[in-house]
Amino acid sequence: MEQRPTLKTIHRAHQRIRPYIHHTPVLTCSTINTLIGSQLFFKCENFQKTGSFKMRGASNATITLESSQAKYGVITHSSGNHGAALSLAARNLGISTSVVMPSNTPAIKQAAVNGYGGNIVFCEPTLDDREKTANKVQQETGATMIHPYNNYRMIEGHGTALVELLDEVANLEIIMAPIGGGGLLSGTLIAAKSLRGNIRVVGVEPVEADDAYRSWQAGKLLAPEESNTIADGLRTSLGNKTFPIIRELVDSIVLTSERAIYKAMRLVMDHMKIVIEPSAAVPLAALLEKRIDVSDRRVGIILSGGNVDLNTLPILGTKPD
Repeated sequence: MEQRPTLKTIHRAHQRIRPYIHHTPVLTCSTINTLIGSQLFFKCENFQKTGSFKMRGASNATITLESSQAKYGVITHSSGNHGAALSLAARNLGISTSVVMPSNTPAIKQAAVNGYGGNIVFCEPTLDDREKTANKVQQETGATMIHPYNNYRMIEGHGTALVELLDEVANLEIIMAPIGGGGLLSGTLIAAKSLRGNIRVVGVEPVEADDAYRSWQAGKLLAPEESNTIADGLRTSLGNKTFPIIRELVDSIVLTSERAIYKAMRLVMDHMKIVIEPSAAVPLAALLEKRIDVSDRRVGIILSGGNVDLNTLPILGTKPD
């Protein structure tokens, strides 16, 4: 039986993946600090290889494959960051990758998977068809499924971002991370609570994709509802591996609006001069709406990624004549 990740296994994962990832920087912004009324420390996973934290988990999941598994390759279903990260992580080890992607996936995301060596298999744009298609390809090829988030090796890898943050920044009192499938928050929680027992960890998700919030309130895993949030990376639902970790360890889950997510993206781009994707802006968006009180606190925020199509970004999408 697979063992749930611990701080020890997260540290081991960190040692494994060091040659394959960036140790991403931590940035601050005095303007944003003044606006929020606290000291914010942004762990910039938008500077990670493939543009998101997913490279951490994907690297750990591929490195830990048995040779008997690796020879048949890996497979996943993804419409974005995970597919790209797994493609590169597998290519680094000489392992083939198949990525099941919805037929309506933006061309820029398809190009990323192809560019990192992944083989795309298209499916209808429903979660059910993604899973059915992935299962079919898996049966035909013998490839190992690397789930985008409901996978303990992925969770271990994701926890390494928080280990780096706490190593670099002393006396953090609150940690904030976005919630989609829960892999990033799960790894963050295990690392944070093991290293700093009194640190508060807050998960954040859009009002338009609130299944984690509803599940946490109900104490049981609830199905997601249809979502149109701009934070497309957070439209996924929690899994049976991520939810128990979050239910046990998270201090709170808060929601934020679409308007605030847009405002947070613009704020970061204007004042920090870096590109982040909508999902990464969600924790800052919650602070702009004062969903939690962080007055005079030292707060760590994981900027989960920077993969955004600038041609469709509302504030940059208008092309000159």
